[in-house]
Amino acid sequence: MSDTKVIIAGVEWKNPVTTASGTFGSGMEFADFVDLNKLGAVTTKGVSYEPWTGNPVPRIAETGSGMLNAIGLQNPGVEMFIKRDLPFLKQYDTKVIVNVCGKTTEDYIKVVERLGDSEVDMLEINISCPNVKEGGIAFGQNCLAVEDITKEVKKYAKQPVIMKLSPNVTDIREMAKAAEAGGADALSLINTLTGTKVDIYKRKFVLANETGGLSGPAVKPVALRMVNQVARTVKIPVIGMGGIMNSEDAIEFLMAGATAVAVGTANFRNPTATVEVIEGIHEFLNQQGISEVKEIIGCLNR
Repeated sequence: MSDTKVIIAGVEWKNPVTTASGTFGSGMEFADFVDLNKLGAVTTKGVSYEPWTGNPVPRIAETGSGMLNAIGLQNPGVEMFIKRDLPFLKQYDTKVIVNVCGKTTEDYIKVVERLGDSEVDMLEINISCPNVKEGGIAFGQNCLAVEDITKEVKKYAKQPVIMKLSPNVTDIREMAKAAEAGGADALSLINTLTGTKVDIYKRKFVLANETGGLSGPAVKPVALRMVNQVARTVKIPVIGMGGIMNSEDAIEFLMAGATAVAVGTANFRNPTATVEVIEGIHEFLNQQGISEVKEIIGCLNR
């Protein structure tokens, strides 16, 4: 059996596959379908300091080869996460990455501080959500803001910090360099691309929020290009995501420079997608006579 271990910011994952935030909850809803012990890591839905109700419905719409969502980071807050979700996740032999969201820098810091003494392995700082009016992408589209919030979070974080980047920028490489300059331990990309859909019979937008984040196979070529650009630009590890539906997609991201990958929209179509991606990576490595997954990571960039 090939070795699929990867190390990101000093944290060892048994394989390079995690879940994309917002597509897997904290794993409870998927536990009947997926053995969470098999995952390299579980990345939770966004966690804020206070509970958030999210955006009005309808909040999801299907598109050609993709999905639009405007959930608005609905979540019960960090105290409920620590009380309910974290004990559930710690039953399993998988790393726990908490996606942290906020409306202000202080909001992010309060969540990071609250999680400081918890059994969380890594933090993913969401500065890229396009579906909230404050925070989220407001931080992720300006280099100075990206560097500043990264520095502030790093002052208080006791776990490695992954900054999640938005594709809705002129040049994602500049955002990646800003996060690295601020002290980020790793990067994850891409979050969703902003889009919309119109109901021509009702003559109105399908989503109550009018716009949402586009994910799924439609965004994969864009995500793959951006992951490759960023991996060539920074020295810190990159976690790639965006339209990964199967192991072939995941292997493309690894070859493009991602140290690990996240499976997102595929979870809604196929609840066992994450495990199938892991098994497919193992099968590919064995078929190709490759002993360690790190042999293919970034092979396009050498």
